[in-house]
Amino acid sequence: MNTGEYTAQLYECFRTKASQDDAFLMAKYMKNQFPFFGLKKDKRQELEKDFFRDYGLPSLSEMPRTVRLLWELPERECQYAAMDIMEKFRKKFSREHLELFEYCIVTKPWWDTADLIAARFIGTLFMHNPDLISSSVQRWLGQENIWLWRTSLLFQLKYKKATDVELLGNTIRRLAGEKDFFIRKAIGWALREYSKTDADWVLEFVQNNRLSPLSEREALKVLKRKYEENTDN
Repeated sequence: MNTGEYTAQLYECFRTKASQDDAFLMAKYMKNQFPFFGLKKDKRQELEKDFFRDYGLPSLSEMPRTVRLLWELPERECQYAAMDIMEKFRKKFSREHLELFEYCIVTKPWWDTADLIAARFIGTLFMHNPDLISSSVQRWLGQENIWLWRTSLLFQLKYKKATDVELLGNTIRRLAGEKDFFIRKAIGWALREYSKTDADWVLEFVQNNRLSPLSEREALKVLKRKYEENTDN
């Protein structure tokens, strides 16, 4: 079975289990950005498990082509399946896969795919290939694409003490003036996540830099909750 036949078979597996009612609700939740089969996560992954048992996974060399073919299909579950396949290879990512991740981020872009690819896939790749970070972030910031900008903010989301705070701070300052909701939300999210590691750094950064009210509110959520808990006690 070649890659085209493999993806066509998976597509048919999803299509035969489609739910029109759930498809309507799922599309509505995603602001009608994409059509859906109406397969909720548990059901979709159950179908994938059976499919992988019967047909196996693509090889590492076949994985990028498989992902791209799934990404071209209309229903959003096909992109979710592509990410599930990429997850199977996460420990084997190499620098050559960065182009694939970028393709997935800018093609049919929305938070449901871009954020996971940024924080989990690119985050993992960069953790093992730190020499890629600076040039990639600068390249992303130089393009007029909010999803690449958002990626530059979120790829360190799970780095904790390994976070390059100088890069994070510079990236936030570069994007702080943007009015786009997804950028302002990502700034706050990145700071909020890092506040779990270094609360003092985040508090000082928020105090010393001009952020949108949304970014600041999101950034301080964890610190505010801890303060309120300590006050109550």
